[in-house]
Amino acid sequence: MKRILVTGALGQIGSELITKLRREYGADAVIASDIRSTDNEVVHGGPFELLDVTNAEQMYTVAKKHNVDTMMHMAALLSARAEQTPQLAWNLNMGGLVNALEVAREQHLQFFTPSSIGAFGPDTPKLNTPQDTLQRPTTMYGINKVAGELLCDYYHSRFGVDTRGVRFPGLISYVTPPGGGTTDYAVEIYYEALRSGRYTSFIKEGTYMDMMYMPDALQAIVDLMEADPARLKHRNAFNVTAMSFEPQQIAAEIRKHMPSFEMTYNVDPVRQAIADSWPNAIDASAAMQEWGFKATYDLAAMTEDMLSKLKTAIPS
Repeated sequence: MKRILVTGALGQIGSELITKLRREYGADAVIASDIRSTDNEVVHGGPFELLDVTNAEQMYTVAKKHNVDTMMHMAALLSARAEQTPQLAWNLNMGGLVNALEVAREQHLQFFTPSSIGAFGPDTPKLNTPQDTLQRPTTMYGINKVAGELLCDYYHSRFGVDTRGVRFPGLISYVTPPGGGTTDYAVEIYYEALRSGRYTSFIKEGTYMDMMYMPDALQAIVDLMEADPARLKHRNAFNVTAMSFEPQQIAAEIRKHMPSFEMTYNVDPVRQAIADSWPNAIDASAAMQEWGFKATYDLAAMTEDMLSKLKTAIPS
């Protein structure tokens, strides 16, 4: 990777990915793009383009203008919001992906786009979910992700595009606020612990989901993109994970630092149904074997770091 275009650069992953890529590859070598602009480091810290990913011609022009060799397509509508507006989700998630893959094909780009544990469904094995298994999701977001995985495989096998991707679990970050995902409770809980000392979970007690701290997620993207392609049997949609926990466990970990922290429940039936359809814990052995994936943070280390970092940003 020498010159990288990132779509959806102001989103949950994109905003932090831009910072990491500019630090490692140089500010001028990483072109951030999004459908909107804002006054922050992503926009002002290097090249930035306004880009609607549903506009194929615009995407082609931006990639050509900056002579990129790599595209990281991060623009998407997340799980809970996708259920509220399923047609918009299909048009944005699938239309944008097709446009991005076409640009990658026409301009011979290396290509990354993330999938998700949302690509699994209620009939998928919930414990140690295999890399290759039954995928019959019951949400629009999940359907988008399965279709996207297959589409990336197709562009690699049919056109030789160097497509790569991972299935992310829930991502937890101290930089980017929650963005409409089902796993967002695991981000919100830290913010509310510091703001008010209490949190009301929209996910019920005992609901296990895979999670990962954002620094591990960003490193996984870079490691996969730098991996020797000859080692990649799967290429797209590698299972990656760092930890699996349910709400009481994250609350207990927070209490080690804030003993008076309280948590109650007000379950959101839409997001709970989505969570119930996902695996409890997945098997990431294919990613480990094929490109050396390794997570650094467990629940204890992540909680300590989250609370430490957020204390400087949130008034006590």
